[in-house]
Amino acid sequence: MNIIINQALRDYIDPLTNQEYLALERSLLKEGCRDALVLWGETLIDGHNRYAICQKHNIPFQTKQNDSFQSVEDVMLWMIDNHLARRSVSSFQRGVLALRKKEIITTRRKDKTSKEKAAEAELAVKEPDPVSVETRDDIAKVAGLSKPAVAQIEKIRKSATPELVEAVRAGTISINTAATISSLPSEQQQAAVAGGKKELQQAARQLRQVRTPRASSETTDSRIEPTPGNTEAETGNNLAATSAPALSELERLRAENQALKAEIAALKMQLTAN
Repeated sequence: MNIIINQALRDYIDPLTNQEYLALERSLLKEGCRDALVLWGETLIDGHNRYAICQKHNIPFQTKQNDSFQSVEDVMLWMIDNHLARRSVSSFQRGVLALRKKEIITTRRKDKTSKEKAAEAELAVKEPDPVSVETRDDIAKVAGLSKPAVAQIEKIRKSATPELVEAVRAGTISINTAATISSLPSEQQQAAVAGGKKELQQAARQLRQVRTPRASSETTDSRIEPTPGNTEAETGNNLAATSAPALSELERLRAENQALKAEIAALKMQLTAN
């Protein structure tokens, strides 16, 4: 039997962690390969890890065909839905998969003609798609997550270094912590990840502490409005009365930011020395 490995399809779903791979290997050695590998023609589309382990240990396996696909994108959408249905998939992975589904569907709709779009819209009214991913609401429903969690995962995908992505994917830190850390420059993200879970949590906590007072001061400033009967001079006096604390707060935030940078720099030096 000839089985083709499509590199793009194999890499499309995040690989198993070392722990997960070893657990699967133990299970296959003990119980055999109970689930059939899925092929699209000769191309393997589900069971890449099982196939590799079976080849390594000469474990017999079965295959089955799925010929319902028109393109590689169809296969990718099927792979996404297949993985979303599995209970073992983490919240972060579910969010990433739902976002990938949105990207494929969005690209397809851009490439369609106006006639095809009109026909699709008419069909959608008659038969609504239960797994639509048009908006962040839809993505959240498909992934089984909250909208804020989806927004955080989007931020991580855009700004996080590979090291930080791996840390959240492996469950070392939460999605919330990873999203906060991803706002730092790449070098500082890498240094925080190298410092381990505690260092990541501490860096995220410091960043949140720096941001919280700023939000409060902005809210306070935004509430200073002329009241009926107040002259421009009186309003100016009110602004002057609040400007000194605002400047003091800004200086404190700058000092905290410098302290955080110094801490990370010290950590990098310590790691280099070790």
